[in-house]
Amino acid sequence: MDYSGLQNGSDIRGVAMEGIAGQSVNLTEQACRDIGRGFAVWLRERLGKDALRVAIGRDSRLSGPALTALLGEALAAEGVAATDMGMASTPAMFMTTVAESFPFDASVMVTASHLPFNRNGFKFFTRDGGLEKQDIKAILALAASDRHTGLPAASVSTGCFMPEYAGILCRKVREATGLERPLEGLRIVVDAGNGAGGFYAAEVLEPLGADTTGSRYLEPDGRFPNHVPNPEDKAAMAAIREAVLQNKADLGVIFDTDVDRAGAVLPDGSELNRNRLIAMMAAILLREHPGTTIVTDSITSTGLAAFIAERGGVHRRFKRGYRNVINESIRLNTEGHDSQLAMETSGHGAMKENYFLDDGAYLITRLLIELSKGRREGYSLESLIADLREPAESREFRMNLLPEDFRACGNAIIERLEVFACAQPGWALAPDNFEGVRVNLDADHGNGWFLLRMSLHDPLMPLNVESDSAGGVKVIVRALYPFLAQFDGLDTSALADFIR
Repeated sequence: MDYSGLQNGSDIRGVAMEGIAGQSVNLTEQACRDIGRGFAVWLRERLGKDALRVAIGRDSRLSGPALTALLGEALAAEGVAATDMGMASTPAMFMTTVAESFPFDASVMVTASHLPFNRNGFKFFTRDGGLEKQDIKAILALAASDRHTGLPAASVSTGCFMPEYAGILCRKVREATGLERPLEGLRIVVDAGNGAGGFYAAEVLEPLGADTTGSRYLEPDGRFPNHVPNPEDKAAMAAIREAVLQNKADLGVIFDTDVDRAGAVLPDGSELNRNRLIAMMAAILLREHPGTTIVTDSITSTGLAAFIAERGGVHRRFKRGYRNVINESIRLNTEGHDSQLAMETSGHGAMKENYFLDDGAYLITRLLIELSKGRREGYSLESLIADLREPAESREFRMNLLPEDFRACGNAIIERLEVFACAQPGWALAPDNFEGVRVNLDADHGNGWFLLRMSLHDPLMPLNVESDSAGGVKVIVRALYPFLAQFDGLDTSALADFIR
């Protein structure tokens, strides 16, 4: 069978259950068993050992228990001792490979992040971190083959790692602050979106002294009945903002389904996500590591770049895709350039001090340390980003690419746009651009920038536009629209509707 269509970058994702019209199950029982077998063969070849142990965790999705059981059975049939950890977070599953008391050779998280309830998938880890795209490709090729490990069958056991993981986070805060209950007197509300992040309120915040009254949707529910568990979702951010204001909280925290991403809300109701969250983490880390490089994705604002530079840091605006951002930061460190933070505007944030693991709970834990210190020393979290210059307007347009060979079409548009942009008055190609075409526009031509790029996986061309002037986005789109509208393979209707 051909399982290549289940690859989603460095993850495996598919439709795991019926429930949405037109979406047939492709993450079938046979597929799960084959993927488990393929992973066992891949792992044995990669590590070169016969005695292998793998931990498996899952988020709150309805299909999670069944997929976990199938994967565990397949691994055990190939001689790999599997441990079902039950409900867990993605970062915790990685930690099972490096924590002293849980020396697993590898781990798997059964999750599809923030995608709809009928979908699910697998994320794989060794102690070197998350697997790369080429690793997933290899596992799926092995799944489609008839290869086996040849090892005698092993067994599936049950375990629980989340209490230990929560303890690691608690110790981090206590060691940094020197206090047993550093959050005493603070009210911090959590919105887990009915995903796997509800543990954070009871197992991290409350032991540290916080009052979590007003927290929402902590109970796991794979139907996600209240809102999409996604810090980028407007309804989700509105929910945690409402909880903060209603309960007069000192901080609001929101996680995605598997807790590898996070967002926050400050006491005045202002959202702490995207550029603002990156800026806050940069401010904290640049104080501790002067001159460090902050790696971000390609759509961060010019204000963030200035914010980092003003604090003596280096901003490297790289590509979209959390693995791209993380790998670039790792590469810089390998070459001798200190880079403490790799972070996407989506909320994926990975730190050098934490295995370059994109861990939403660890990210928030770092904010808790700052919140506690600031209360004792007389500053607030808000003050850390008070001088961040934010755009007056920001929009993203997602345009469909219509041809079957959509990548060739998209690449041709990008090549021609680069030539076109160089000839326009008031336009200038952004330096050190690694993805698509990013163009800066002067005050007379929109006072901002735009970036046209290819989607990582889908037949889409996202167009991000920001302006430091009210009405500037429309000025920029009006100037760009005639060029883009000439391509029959690009659906520019969203742009036409916007400037109409």
